[in-house]
Amino acid sequence: MSIPESETSKLYLIPSILAEGTALQMMAPAIAEVIKETDYYFAENIKTARRYISELKTGRKIEDLIFYQLDKDTSKEEAIKLFETVPSGKNIGVLSEAGCPGIADPGALAVAIAHKKKWDIVPLPGPSSIFMALMASGFNGQYFCFKGYLPIDKDQKIKAFKAIEREAWDKRATQIVIETPYRNNKFLEDIIATGNPETQLCIACDITGPQQFIQTKNLNEWKKNLPDLNKKPTVFLFFGRN
Repeated sequence: MSIPESETSKLYLIPSILAEGTALQMMAPAIAEVIKETDYYFAENIKTARRYISELKTGRKIEDLIFYQLDKDTSKEEAIKLFETVPSGKNIGVLSEAGCPGIADPGALAVAIAHKKKWDIVPLPGPSSIFMALMASGFNGQYFCFKGYLPIDKDQKIKAFKAIEREAWDKRATQIVIETPYRNNKFLEDIIATGNPETQLCIACDITGPQQFIQTKNLNEWKKNLPDLNKKPTVFLFFGRN
């Protein structure tokens, strides 16, 4: 596959692996072809992005590629300056730390700016832990809501969770939440202690990794045997009684 010539610059949204060592198994061939012909990258984590591209074995020398960091602390003004740094007519690849750029990811800022600049936006196929968890949950896949991170403060977190739980029951809408990996166990303990015992919870942990764990039970069942999720990337999905 060769990338067609165009007068309009392109912003390639390049998914990253969810688990280390899975690039050649999980990533579509189109990704390697784009990387072969793209020199400039906006990366959430430059070190991770370099390692990922090396793992794809595209034949590109990492030292020939140019990386700019675009993360949650990058302001709109700083992102605009990054675009101005890239030579006119050149394409840019956006790389998330894990999964798909723009979904619970700072790459959305680059996409918004590229739209303003009338660039072509090219999303490439790849894994998303959020959607893969939804697929495997057994919950409503037609009506769902991704709520991202809940507040860190315990009282605010419980208040936010109770609102999510009501929506899961009353609207029959799957509720999807993520947490910082080192807070996973505490998060799970808090929701089990305060939630409706009949609320369904799917825990999707280390998706595509060697220790992948995906199970759906109600909170009362989870209470009897809590998994250790410490420092493991995990997606939590909630639903009313099936």
